[in-house]
Amino acid sequence: MKKIYFALLASTCWFGFGLSQAAANESDFVAAPVVLHPDHSATPAPAPVRIASADRPSMGGGFIEFLFGDGQGQGHQPYDQADRQRPLYPQQQIYQQQPYQSGYQPQQSMQQPMMGEPARPAFDPKYEKQMVEYDGREGAGTIVVDTPNKFLYLVQGNGKALRYGIGVGRPGFTWSGVKTISAKKEWPDWTPPSEMLARRPDLPRHMEGGPQNPLGARAMYLGSTLYRIHGSNEPWTIGTNVSSGCIRMRNEDVIDLYGRVNVGTKVVVI
Repeated sequence: MKKIYFALLASTCWFGFGLSQAAANESDFVAAPVVLHPDHSATPAPAPVRIASADRPSMGGGFIEFLFGDGQGQGHQPYDQADRQRPLYPQQQIYQQQPYQSGYQPQQSMQQPMMGEPARPAFDPKYEKQMVEYDGREGAGTIVVDTPNKFLYLVQGNGKALRYGIGVGRPGFTWSGVKTISAKKEWPDWTPPSEMLARRPDLPRHMEGGPQNPLGARAMYLGSTLYRIHGSNEPWTIGTNVSSGCIRMRNEDVIDLYGRVNVGTKVVVI
């Protein structure tokens, strides 16, 4: 009987110990949801980096995923701030780092040739000022304008003349005759005549003298006409039919001629 009694007592103690252990296990299990309700006064830990993985299937997320997924959910992840900052297309960032280089820049100087602009011809050396033979009838000091050949001669006497290259009138604007220099001006102003304005209404009504003035550095007026022997800021036009009847010279040449002649000088245009 004593053996039975002690056996029953041992069984009862073992049974009670099992209940206590089960209760302890149950309390551990119930205590787990505390993880889902952390203390809001504590500083939240940074969000873990979520990395997609195909090693194990998704278990639906939620509490079950938490228990069996090492405490990290593997279900659908929300579109967070990091996703908003991440470019959708990496190529776009490369494009921004290598901007398009245009052949034409908005800050390009107007003095640079534009694309498609024809190249200006070089000044022909034959139109340089030079001393040449002269066998004409005009006396020393006379200016002779050879319109067809684009030369102006200042007769020196003794069979010599200073020859300059010139630009002359376009077809329909050439003329011939004998005039005298009626006035001389340095860096003259320019007021286009009414006949020219009728043809070119885009021209200014008046322009002060200076390097950009179409009359250039010097002008010698021919009688009472609208024609002049004058300089030009377009030296590439020397040797061509370019004007409305005036005689064009390079600025350096017209300055030289200006210093050699006086008002009253005879001018023969042929």
